[in-house]
Amino acid sequence: MLENQLLKSPLFKRIQALKECDLNAKFSLSKNVDIAINKDKDKEILDLAKELKPWRKGPFKIGDLFIDSEWQSFIKFDILRPYLDILKDKNVADIGCNNGYYMFKMLEFNPKSITGFDPSIKYRLQFELINSLIKTDIKYELLGVENLPSYEKKFDIIFCLGVIYHRSDPIKMLKDLKKGLNDKGVVFLDTMYIDDEREVALIPRKTYSKISNIYFIPSILALRNWCERAGFVDFEILAKKATSADEQRKTQWIDSYSLGDFLDPNDSSLTFEGYESPKRVYVKLKV
Repeated sequence: MLENQLLKSPLFKRIQALKECDLNAKFSLSKNVDIAINKDKDKEILDLAKELKPWRKGPFKIGDLFIDSEWQSFIKFDILRPYLDILKDKNVADIGCNNGYYMFKMLEFNPKSITGFDPSIKYRLQFELINSLIKTDIKYELLGVENLPSYEKKFDIIFCLGVIYHRSDPIKMLKDLKKGLNDKGVVFLDTMYIDDEREVALIPRKTYSKISNIYFIPSILALRNWCERAGFVDFEILAKKATSADEQRKTQWIDSYSLGDFLDPNDSSLTFEGYESPKRVYVKLKV
């Protein structure tokens, strides 16, 4: 079980010890998750953060330490922000929550509860590090979207951001999301898409932007059809946006490649493989 692996991790034990310390932490939810602490544990926090690379989502600022994540995730969050007043007093889930950045940002809307689902121990440890300082009631499950139908509770609102193109059966994934909702529930979904007026999807031969586990990139009409087949009755487009180097780029906190390495070096409108460069559509679904 992943939970048992987590509990045995030396990094987890070090983070849990940090959690017992009184660091007088205060936090604000600006573009960064900005955490003010006393200086007693600066070196220990820095060492832990470095051992937990890569940091994909963020950024986080902990005292003088700035974790400059690959994604400037506040850009995506700010696209959704005008629609998030409905989170107040609701049970919320974030599927594919990574290190919890979006869940921390949701706190400002005062939901009743927040639960994250992600089967990555590394991302869970990043979450534990941040949460050891600010001590929220957010719950993080080492589970995937396929666990939603049998999970112990249903949710009023589910976020599923940047996940569906990693699934080989996108309609099943959407059905699992629907099964995780209460009556009149809402899903906020984003995905990469292709510009095409037909009801079609791109199926990359091997990779898309040098990423191998991308199966389908739909047109918006194809995405609508998937959602209708999964049982959603309302499909509202909130925004569309091309991914740019202002939003996703290589930093010292990932030690690997990023968007600039995934595009055609002679034409940034194309991926390395010659497909359309990434762009995203944000939709709101209702049951």
